[in-house]
Amino acid sequence: MLLITGATGRIGRELVPLLTRRQGPVRVLVREASRAAGLPAGTETVVADLTDPSKLPAALEGVDRLFLLFPGIDHAAVDALLAAARTAGVERLVYLSSYAVGIDPMPAMGKWHFEREELIAGHGIPATVLRPCGFMSNTLDWLATLRSDGVVLDPVGPGRAALVDPADIAAVAVEALTDDRHVGRTYTLTGDQPLTVREQVRVLETVIGRNLPVREVATPEEAVRFRYPDGAPPALAAALVEGLRLMRADTKGLVTTDVEQVTGHAPHSFESWCRRHADAFRTGLDTLGNAHA
Repeated sequence: MLLITGATGRIGRELVPLLTRRQGPVRVLVREASRAAGLPAGTETVVADLTDPSKLPAALEGVDRLFLLFPGIDHAAVDALLAAARTAGVERLVYLSSYAVGIDPMPAMGKWHFEREELIAGHGIPATVLRPCGFMSNTLDWLATLRSDGVVLDPVGPGRAALVDPADIAAVAVEALTDDRHVGRTYTLTGDQPLTVREQVRVLETVIGRNLPVREVATPEEAVRFRYPDGAPPALAAALVEGLRLMRADTKGLVTTDVEQVTGHAPHSFESWCRRHADAFRTGLDTLGNAHA
């Protein structure tokens, strides 16, 4: 049995159908049963919280492969999950890490993920590590400031990033979970074209036929305040500020061939992602009327 954590998020929603088509029904772990709506028929749902060790044995019973996506910075909970996975007999694990691990010097966000990679190695479970760049789907977050202020906020100015499609991350994860050749490997996953935020917006404008004003944010701290109006935990806020500064400074953008190497197909372009998700933007913008669009 294969257990998927984070199954109802932007990667999980792509991963579960792919795995189901490849090898049959899988088990998903969710905090609320209602969130599993829309997953493929036959998907086994376990309602549990990854931070509650008492729920882990039942969730992991009969599981031999695990896709681990664990938000936040709670290493103790990850350690408990890995211990439970080893006890349950999990034979293979795919961990969703971050490309920030490969930045030199390593920023705080990278260090958190690297420490988890080290925890996995310490528990001795054969693993594949995926280190994706920023997700194309994160651009859906633009809708929040388009609604509130009528603009897309640009926190990185000249910085470029080759955003990766969650569908490509999921496709790599499927291969890693079903093919022993990927055990022990680490893959850095990116798209094929480094773009600035303004260039991303121009692509989306062309696809949906709407004008989207862009406002460059004065400081990383301001960007974090917009994202967390009620305040972020200090360690997280500091890490986000650090990350935004690094992204602004990276005017080239990292590009790898790992998606194609693993899946046999080139990564999706940002334009293709926009075309597949155009309705989500159109619907979100239609709630604004024509005031800001």
